[in-house]
Amino acid sequence: MESEQVAVSASPRAVDVADCAKEPIHIPGSIQPHGLLLAVAADDFRILQGSANAGIVLKAEVGAAIGRSLRDTLVDEALPLLAQLVPERVPDKGTALLGQVAVGGHCRHVIVHRADGALILEFEESDPAAGGSLDALYPRIRTFVDVLGSTPSIEETTAIAAAEVRHLTGFDRVLIYRFDEDWHGTVVAEDRNDRLPSYLDLRFPASDIPAQARELYRLNRLRLIPDADYVPVPILPVANPATGRPLDLSFSVLRSVSPLHLEYMRNMGTPASMSISIVVDGRLWGLISCHHAAPRKVPVHVRTACDFLGQVLAMQISATSRAADTALRVERQAIQTRLLAFMAAEDQFIHGLIKHPAELMALAGAEGAAVVFNGACALLGRTPGEARVRAIVDWLGRGQHDIFHTETLAAAMPGAEAFAETASGLLAIAISQLHPSYVLWFRPEVVRTVSWGGDPHKPVAAGADALRLHPRKSFEQWKETVRLRSLPWSGAEIDTAASLRNAIVGIVMRKAEELAQLTDELTRSNKELEAFSYSVSHDLRAPFRHIVGYAELLKSDDGVELNERGRRYLDTIIESAFSAGKLVDDLLGFSQMGRATLVPIRVDMNRLVDEVRRMIRPDLADRRVEWRIAELEPCWGDPGMLRLVIQNLLSNAVKYTRPRALARIEIGSERGAKETVYWVRDNGTGFDMAYVDKLFGVFQRLHRMEDFEGTGIGLANVRRIVERHGGRAWAEGEVDKGATFRFALPNQARE
Repeated sequence: MESEQVAVSASPRAVDVADCAKEPIHIPGSIQPHGLLLAVAADDFRILQGSANAGIVLKAEVGAAIGRSLRDTLVDEALPLLAQLVPERVPDKGTALLGQVAVGGHCRHVIVHRADGALILEFEESDPAAGGSLDALYPRIRTFVDVLGSTPSIEETTAIAAAEVRHLTGFDRVLIYRFDEDWHGTVVAEDRNDRLPSYLDLRFPASDIPAQARELYRLNRLRLIPDADYVPVPILPVANPATGRPLDLSFSVLRSVSPLHLEYMRNMGTPASMSISIVVDGRLWGLISCHHAAPRKVPVHVRTACDFLGQVLAMQISATSRAADTALRVERQAIQTRLLAFMAAEDQFIHGLIKHPAELMALAGAEGAAVVFNGACALLGRTPGEARVRAIVDWLGRGQHDIFHTETLAAAMPGAEAFAETASGLLAIAISQLHPSYVLWFRPEVVRTVSWGGDPHKPVAAGADALRLHPRKSFEQWKETVRLRSLPWSGAEIDTAASLRNAIVGIVMRKAEELAQLTDELTRSNKELEAFSYSVSHDLRAPFRHIVGYAELLKSDDGVELNERGRRYLDTIIESAFSAGKLVDDLLGFSQMGRATLVPIRVDMNRLVDEVRRMIRPDLADRRVEWRIAELEPCWGDPGMLRLVIQNLLSNAVKYTRPRALARIEIGSERGAKETVYWVRDNGTGFDMAYVDKLFGVFQRLHRMEDFEGTGIGLANVRRIVERHGGRAWAEGEVDKGATFRFALPNQARE
């Protein structure tokens, strides 16, 4: 395991594991002793800082050389390097190899990079016995690239890479270590001998490699520690004269590491280590971690080859991942296309989802789905119950999530652990901007046993003096059962769900626009029809009155002699003209009802009923009527219009109870939380419920004109008035057993 633990300075306060992530490890102030370092100004090569052992390549001790020109102080053997030191050729990030010099009895590779506006020269000792060159390694590297290019899976790719790096470096163990979304790492490939134990498939906590260490791995792809027992060499002076801060060694090959990390290595039994970063699309995907049971140096040309192999591995991982992701996206897009076709074929587009549950669940790779739309809830596959699904929708609505996904719903939503068996994972999309409508996909809990390389809950321990941290000492396998977690949602699944949301929201918006347009057209048509009805009704009243008037004059004129048949014809003309006039009057009233302005006030319904009863009293002559009138709830409405509602209902009750020797008419009310219901019940002729939908239509009659007079507009007026008040009207009846007419008016806060 390759790690970068950090030390914590002495402090009387309690030891905090979070301190590991706070030390600025890119400015350790020292280097490893298998080389030396000089920092020079980029413009005039003036020496700004140097490691304490840099006097080996200088004509004076480093302290005396500070501020002097590198040309004047560098030993003669190293002067040829100055010709290669061209500031413009030094990369802004990364390192460049200047060449090789023999100084102080050692052959040294000279490596240069930029930091804090200076040029950093590192003279790393090389082993003459190691020999070899990058050219000699090229055939093997080429074979590796060819093999890797034809490997179909990431698992096989990483296994091949681990074996190749161990062959090149000779380390006892080489691991491929992959990070997850939470920065925990898992050993996904391994190649080793018997000197070190296997870590394959073990998982290591994110605290083993703190965030700032991961960032260094991302920036500087290769890091070598030949001997964990080294004594650091300080950099002098401590602060860079140009910046006033310690020298930034992010790209240094000799950078010293935290004492805590060195202790971590010793606890692992690996005094030598090397890491090669696997950076995929700019993100640290993982590490190639090399370990040895004894100190070990790796030549520069071998490290360069390993760095190249790491980059090839990263590109192959990226290509394999992209290919798999693309294939998944194409598959999911095909499913989405079919779902959209299903929706287009339905009158209610949402049925296109509900009627094809297998396709809907396959879109997100889920085992259950739910569609909550316009108050309805459809459950498909393995899901929580409806009440729990609605609770999830309410919770999503409070968070205003257009798209939400989690593999651990219990960690996000209080109480979700109760239905983890079916919904540990949730992917949800909001499909309406006005109402709480969602499509939800569910994944069940997957109980897993994770093998950790040591207890993840105890990554470090306090020292005996309680003044510094020590890394954990145990790397024995430690198993943990993970619950309340589903398989994670892939990026392709999340993006496809988001695409489906956009399509559905587009459909909803188009439907809303079409409905608004239709509403406008209907409103305009209604106004035109009302104006036409008013005009026709108003203009027809006079001709019908004239027909009645002149027919009656003709009938009473002594000078006109009519036989019995003629008088009967004349009576029929009068009666028909009178009925037509009444029909025109009712039609005029109906059209005016839609045009009249509501003037709502608090209405005493008891008083209104009394007024109507007095009005219809002449119709009750020689009739036995039993009235049962309860105390009625008041309401908020237009008293004139509501009087017409009561008048129509009571007049109908009186009319249709005419065949009864004793008519019974009941009037009552019941107040609810949102509305108050009023009813009129009678024991009259009733009606067949099969025709109930016709009752409230204009000119609709369920009885013969010869039996019961009327124009068929009264109940149409009742419904229109009630609906204009925001209420509703309905009826129940049974032939020859009476009828009950009800209307409900909304309760108003002003009441």
